[in-house]
Amino acid sequence: MITGVSANLMWGDDNRTLYYVENDPKTLLTKRVKTHVLGAPVAQDRLVYEEKDDTFYMGVGRTRSDDYLCIGVSSTVSSELRCTDADKPGEFKVLAPRQRDFEYEADHLNGRWVINTNWNAQNFRIMTFADGQPWGDRNRWQELVPHSADVLISGVTLFDGFMAISERSGGLQRVRVRHDDGRQEFVKADESAYSMGVSVNAEPDTDWLRYTYTSLTTPASTYEVNVRTGERKLLKEQPVLGGFDKANYVTERLWATARDGTKVPVSVLYRKGFEKNGQAALYQYSYGSYGSSSDPGFNGNVLSLVDRGALYAVAHIRGGQEMGRSWYEDGKLLKKTNTFTDFIDVTDFLVKEGWAAPDRVAAMGGSAGGLLMGAVANLAPEKYTAIVAHVPFVDVVTTMLDESIPLTTNEFDEWGNPKDKVYYDYMLSYSPYDQVAAKAYPSMLVTTGLWDSQVQYFEPAKWVARLRAKKTDANPLLFRINMEAGHGGKSGRFQRYRERAEEYAFVIERLGLPAAP
Repeated sequence: MITGVSANLMWGDDNRTLYYVENDPKTLLTKRVKTHVLGAPVAQDRLVYEEKDDTFYMGVGRTRSDDYLCIGVSSTVSSELRCTDADKPGEFKVLAPRQRDFEYEADHLNGRWVINTNWNAQNFRIMTFADGQPWGDRNRWQELVPHSADVLISGVTLFDGFMAISERSGGLQRVRVRHDDGRQEFVKADESAYSMGVSVNAEPDTDWLRYTYTSLTTPASTYEVNVRTGERKLLKEQPVLGGFDKANYVTERLWATARDGTKVPVSVLYRKGFEKNGQAALYQYSYGSYGSSSDPGFNGNVLSLVDRGALYAVAHIRGGQEMGRSWYEDGKLLKKTNTFTDFIDVTDFLVKEGWAAPDRVAAMGGSAGGLLMGAVANLAPEKYTAIVAHVPFVDVVTTMLDESIPLTTNEFDEWGNPKDKVYYDYMLSYSPYDQVAAKAYPSMLVTTGLWDSQVQYFEPAKWVARLRAKKTDANPLLFRINMEAGHGGKSGRFQRYRERAEEYAFVIERLGLPAAP
């Protein structure tokens, strides 16, 4: 038995050699790649590569061509790929050496490498180089798809004769098909607000591209489209119990104006018959960190609120990448407060335009989105009736000063290093724990898990204790520590439904929604 490994494995061509990533036993960070030969003692496993820099995460995989075995490492602002021949494994050679602010992903098929990179391209561009050229010199790469200021290229999947490009434009995900002869077309969408991505396509020698599609009204679906004929087939759709009928719901894409004039996209969901009269309850969600976008995907749970007359809104605030890489850059480090003010400005917009009542607004976020909730609670408590913060990262300065915590050094490029006074002062100015004041706060539900290694339980515990000591209101402040859960909640097929029911019971009561739809 091999223990202490990550869920990332790769087989060698001999079908007997297994490559695996070993975690550090204390920090759980990915540290070493080793090989295990079936039938051999684990003690004889050979070290292939060890990553010395704790700011990098690591994984292994085969190229699309199956010609190469690769080890990839990445940090917040840089990446590096090293590969070896799959049929005769030897030294893992570096495709392009790591460099700060240089990111790339690469794959191989039909005698060429295809690289998606931000080298001289903030929103990334696609480049290639052919077999037989020396590795390690990116100046030999040739541009295939140029950079665009309006389109973020997030991934490339290679096929015989074409490639599927995952990208973001206008705040939405889409899939572009680029044929090897230069022809291009987009996979069609059926709604104005949706989320689309390339699905699992196990084999490259096909004309059929599988992709996923979802929206706030459309359950997660898998389609395939023939890139030669345009024929489309629905392969699978997420079942929704309880008599769900898509025709009963409406989704729209709105644009809110932030206080600095920036247009912020907002996706909303409501039931047909909804009246935009300024009386409805609003449940607003976002995340807004790490370049992770809050895409408008189907959430069957939230129908429980929508069926009771509430408006559900996803705010695509800065800190994600909905509007391109600059959207992320404008919501991190010394621009982090844009994330918080965008969220508040979206709330103001929805109330002003009559989508919601000013005294019936609830907000929810988790992890770094819990930081968002804490900051919003400090900045504009009067605008929210209730706030739900799951596993919230709220003691920002103290945590980022403690380099013994596994995630701290990895995240200096996201939040800043507080040992630098400029970053210390800025982080202190919005850190939810440090900014708690003697004033009225909304009703709040805060949850965490005892075994959370990403945001350890004592962060929200400290925050809740400080809130209870300082707040001047009589609103409930509920705190739940799940003694059997980690960062993603308790395991178990149905446990997540129990957790959502607990959350929604709180929200329904606070917003004055009817007990039954």
